[in-house]
Amino acid sequence: MAILGVGTDLARIGRFRDFLHQGKTALIDRLFTAEEKAYALDRKDPAPHLAARFAAKEAFLKALGLGLREGMTWHDMSVARDDLGKPSLVLTGAAALICRTRGVGRVHLSYSHDGDYAQAVVILEEP
Repeated sequence: MAILGVGTDLARIGRFRDFLHQGKTALIDRLFTAEEKAYALDRKDPAPHLAARFAAKEAFLKALGLGLREGMTWHDMSVARDDLGKPSLVLTGAAALICRTRGVGRVHLSYSHDGDYAQAVVILEEP
């Protein structure tokens, strides 16, 4: 299996804490799916969870080398977790189509948050 792309991103948690305290719900709604928001907002401090999910989306875009183009939106990428807590990136819409077109078979995601920052790494692999 060949690696097609690697992306990484670092997000400042305080930025997302500020968004929440300032009531920037339109921005939060634009960046995150309903499932992502529900997961994060159910936590005592949602900011680290939002920052990690944003970092994951940015890392994915960097791995693709594309950015938000070709009709892709923030909602075409959604971070999910399995029963054991392992994260995955669920792709729909334009993101899924672009990955199929570019021969991406698997998307690997790892993220973490500690202190002031959340970070994520995405690896795109052939089928």
